[in-house]
Amino acid sequence: MELMFIGADHEVTGSCHYLRVGEKNILVDYGMEQGVNVFENCELPVDAALIDYVFLTHAHIDHSGMLPLLYARGFRGSIYATVATCDLCSIMLRDCAHIQLQEAEWKNRKAKRSAGSEITEPIYTMEDADGTIKRLVPCDYEKEVTVCDGVKIRFTDIGHLLGSSSIEVWATEDGVTRKLVFSGDIGNAGQPLIKSPKLTAEADYVIMESTYGDRLHSTEKTDYIGELTKILQTTFDRGGNVVIPSFAVGRTQEMLYFLRQIKADRLVKGHEDFVVYVDSPLAVEATGIFQKNEYECFDEAAMELVRQGINPITFQGLRLAITSDESKAINFENSPKVIISASGMCEAGRIRHHLKHNLWRPECTILFVGYQAIGTLGRAIVEGAKEVKLFGEQIEIRAQIMKLIGMSGHADKNGLLRWVKGFSDKPKKVFVVHGEDSVCKLFTECLQIEHGISAYAPYSGTRFDLIDGSFIYEAEPIPIKKKTRGVSDVFARLLASGQRLIAIIHKNEGGANKDLAKFADQINSLCDKWDKT
Repeated sequence: MELMFIGADHEVTGSCHYLRVGEKNILVDYGMEQGVNVFENCELPVDAALIDYVFLTHAHIDHSGMLPLLYARGFRGSIYATVATCDLCSIMLRDCAHIQLQEAEWKNRKAKRSAGSEITEPIYTMEDADGTIKRLVPCDYEKEVTVCDGVKIRFTDIGHLLGSSSIEVWATEDGVTRKLVFSGDIGNAGQPLIKSPKLTAEADYVIMESTYGDRLHSTEKTDYIGELTKILQTTFDRGGNVVIPSFAVGRTQEMLYFLRQIKADRLVKGHEDFVVYVDSPLAVEATGIFQKNEYECFDEAAMELVRQGINPITFQGLRLAITSDESKAINFENSPKVIISASGMCEAGRIRHHLKHNLWRPECTILFVGYQAIGTLGRAIVEGAKEVKLFGEQIEIRAQIMKLIGMSGHADKNGLLRWVKGFSDKPKKVFVVHGEDSVCKLFTECLQIEHGISAYAPYSGTRFDLIDGSFIYEAEPIPIKKKTRGVSDVFARLLASGQRLIAIIHKNEGGANKDLAKFADQINSLCDKWDKT
């Protein structure tokens, strides 16, 4: 029985852990790396075709975004997640595939103007996303699920995103059972709309995030309604727009929750009927999923509005931009307005067009309402960049840059400690992951020195024996190497397909001779065809 660390080790994105129980190969999350990566991730220890199950903590792309690539490389197992996470993945993974395709097309158009440039292939296709979505197995919160002989799981609401969860895993091998708890991303208590994180009572081993393990949110309860009203009033009075780069899932719905209250109470004087644009097809679909899952996931304040017949996240003056023409038209509408658009870190999507039209205007406000990873455009703007490059054009930053302080979907240091101290007995070991390098180290030391908890911050490639409680291999950090994507990606996918074919052949050993002979003839025919090309 083995636990291996693959991604988001001393880094914040690209979460992935490998668990072997008997002959079963399991992944917990398989996320996409975003922003600047400091360290290389190790490869999966087995071929994608040999992965039997994936347990998914939540739908954010840094936890789910590489699942279609896993599918493209041969994975045909089951992906267990909460009902709401499955609903969100059904739109988010397709959206991510669409973005990969758009980026590849843009790079290839650019490559045509440069001699010798390689053709870029998308990381995965829409077909891969669709195939992945078909593997999803929706599960209810707090219900034990027997995955297979020797593996049981249970999802607990962790309060980070609609459907987000920590995952309890009971793993049994050779009569020995170990209980692991994967925290996922631990939510910030008291967020609007969704419930606060729930604690888990028991665990042998804990794998927990540490995103904000070095800082505290303000101890004073932030008046988001009041702060947002001030920003709207000031910006609208000077004739500008408030542009909000926002994650399409989660943060956008929270902003709609606040804006509904501001409009209902007519708090922005002289602009009471201001218009709010949500310019993100994904955000529009996600908002519908929030409404679908309200009874399972909404907190008491939101449910009280529902009981009164009030939709907590829609209102008069809300405009939804779906088509590209509707998106473009927003910037030709001259009255002051709110524009909410993805992506939240300004790395892709329609927000970049709105920044191009509004960053240079001193009357406008760019309001950041979420975490900005190192190396992202959003981080550069927040940290005071004087100009940025958008669509090949240098744009001077004259707009007012603001942050809605305290707006976070992640628990701070105290919230993380509250969660890990919620276990009735101290776990045998706590593995600290999903945090920037220095934060992982600081939070690990905090657990060890201040709270007497056996803690360790693994680097990618570290392997741990869960039965005897010892390290099989303690990996050293591997500095990032520059990677290029192009024709080599196509070869990698072809190679992966071949590896999957070999795995299938081995699985069919002992099958009916007639079927195997037919299969062999088909393979030889294909090989003959390729030899001639």
